[in-house]
Amino acid sequence: MVLSDVKLLTLDELLKLGDVRVEIVDGELIEMAAAGMVHQLIGGNVYDILKPHVKLHDLGLLIYDGFTYLMFSTSKGLKDSFVPDISFIRKENLLPDFDPHKPYPGVPDLAIEIISPNDEADVLQRKINTYLEKGTEQVWVMYFSTREVYQYRRDKNPYVRVYSGAEKLDVEALFPGLELTTAMIFLLPDWMIQQQF
Repeated sequence: MVLSDVKLLTLDELLKLGDVRVEIVDGELIEMAAAGMVHQLIGGNVYDILKPHVKLHDLGLLIYDGFTYLMFSTSKGLKDSFVPDISFIRKENLLPDFDPHKPYPGVPDLAIEIISPNDEADVLQRKINTYLEKGTEQVWVMYFSTREVYQYRRDKNPYVRVYSGAEKLDVEALFPGLELTTAMIFLLPDWMIQQQF
């Protein structure tokens, strides 16, 4: 897609869409599918582990689903506007004087994407690349079907690491002293496990 041939949405136009769940990737408006229960449970597991640690150590702001990042796009033309499932902004990286009633003009330090059956691989990869290019420190992509977490790092050390089984994730750079494993992330209630989800 050549962006010079595309009319980019403005922030005002995005806000006028109301409660419609959309993202903008490379200038393209993409409607987000509704999330299922497994998606929400995985997100809840991660949030419930991270939130107390972030709060206890006053690390910054942890946000669960629905928060829009403008990825440093200008309000006159939104090239990118992402809504990660969970995100984290370090306290020292919060932009000064932003309007908390509007989408955040910058990027998160951590973006977590939980893959749903309708997610398109090429769109996801474009988002990962944009997150990292614009300054997001890490992107975690969680695949329930394989019980894997892909950890992309801006410092490229390594660029991507895949965790599976009951591996402990390397979260020290973002959340010092926290233990987070893939088993903790993909834990489901017994009644769901019995149904072999």
